[in-house]
Amino acid sequence: MSNSFISADNTWVLWAFLTGWAALSIYLEQKYDWAAKISGAIIALIGAMALSNLKVIPVDSPVYDTVWGYVVPLAIPMLLLQCNIKKIWKESGRMLLIFLIGSVGTVAGAILGFLLLGKHIPHLAEIAGMMTGSYIGGGVNFVAVSSAFSVPGELVSATVVADNLLMALYFLALITIPTVNFFRKHFKHPYVDKVESLGKTEDGTSAAAYWKGKEISLKDIAFAVATGFIVVAVSKAIAGFLGSVIPTGNFAMSMLNILLSNQYLIITTITMLLLHFSLISSEI
Repeated sequence: MSNSFISADNTWVLWAFLTGWAALSIYLEQKYDWAAKISGAIIALIGAMALSNLKVIPVDSPVYDTVWGYVVPLAIPMLLLQCNIKKIWKESGRMLLIFLIGSVGTVAGAILGFLLLGKHIPHLAEIAGMMTGSYIGGGVNFVAVSSAFSVPGELVSATVVADNLLMALYFLALITIPTVNFFRKHFKHPYVDKVESLGKTEDGTSAAAYWKGKEISLKDIAFAVATGFIVVAVSKAIAGFLGSVIPTGNFAMSMLNILLSNQYLIITTITMLLLHFSLISSEI
């Protein structure tokens, strides 16, 4: 681990930084128009990358491993619990087609890049797999692929830095597009319209209006957190069991083993099933 102002084993200070920087990024997004245009996520990414390169925070740390190993899996069910199943089902046909087109393009680009640069960049197969997973399904897929193929930690860290840098630039481009008059004139933008229709708070931005406080009880918090932990615990047990009983004697079975023993796939599946049964019970 490289030397930094905050050492890699300074657990409490690093956790304070991670949570504090995330909170500050959200505050800036909801307070200032310039930050709202960039988004809190981009501010957090760019700030963390800058501080790590300036050796204020470490590039690698057990704290980051905890985030990947515990916080990310726990966040999946807690985020999915707010999904609108009816809306997803209604729009899934068109969105699925768009998603598949984008996925095919991503896979094709990764294969082409590997064929062109495979002899010049070490471990490019693992890098291509992680980046493909990331660009198709986000950071969770990145973690899932790196975990499934047991990619070395230092390679994962280096790829994360490259991924975040490129995605920060890509997000900036995506954020800029809806503000260009040409695109606003010739293309529909219902989500932008929805956010803008909310207006601004007296001392904040449209982001503050969108993320304004909602009624939530202590019971809601308790059930959400408990559900997240239970789903992850059950998913890890199921994934471990399937990984131990599915043989890996040939390529097809090996791929099936990797797929069904992936805790992230099981977490998502169980959460969506819970949402489905919850929706059915609410309609009875």
